[in-house]
Amino acid sequence: MKKRIAQIKRKTKETDITVKLNIDGTGKAKINTGIGILDHMLDLFAFHGLFDLYISAKGDLKIDIHHTNEDVGIVLGDAFKKALGAMQGIKRFGSASVPMEDVTAQVSVDISGRGFFSPINSSLADKDGYSFDYANHFLEALAKRLGMNLSIKLASANNDLHTNLEPVFKALGIALDQATQIDPRRKGVPSTKGVID
Repeated sequence: MKKRIAQIKRKTKETDITVKLNIDGTGKAKINTGIGILDHMLDLFAFHGLFDLYISAKGDLKIDIHHTNEDVGIVLGDAFKKALGAMQGIKRFGSASVPMEDVTAQVSVDISGRGFFSPINSSLADKDGYSFDYANHFLEALAKRLGMNLSIKLASANNDLHTNLEPVFKALGIALDQATQIDPRRKGVPSTKGVID
């Protein structure tokens, strides 16, 4: 099987980001975005998705974290899309349910070529200012650039941002791993249209 790897570099006036991705990895990650909680969540995503992932990001963090947070999602989505190529033989769909304490995240994905994400409705934030709004921006950018329909349901009675985000990113890694796996029975693209773009 051809190696499903990609390296994407994106430089703007606001950010300078490099992502290296191996979809068929072992879960090794080296993440440095300058946003501590995002680094941690992407470590969990890579580990549980078994993706080898390197991310280096420099951004205008002295202003705020918005540009870096969103642009990392953009470049990661681009890397997955490039590594998947023509989507030949992938399973396309994946889902996972992951609990953490009194929180359960249910994540479903469809690599359909049509990026869609409905934001998680929560006002939680941490002491450093990262919030569900930022997580929503990251996830929306990732979903749209990859061309992935991303559905996240969160059952929570917990007021801690970390405890809510951790099962989301773990479940996302597991679900995306399932969706990107090659089904040996599948010949060609998993769409009755014959193309995923």
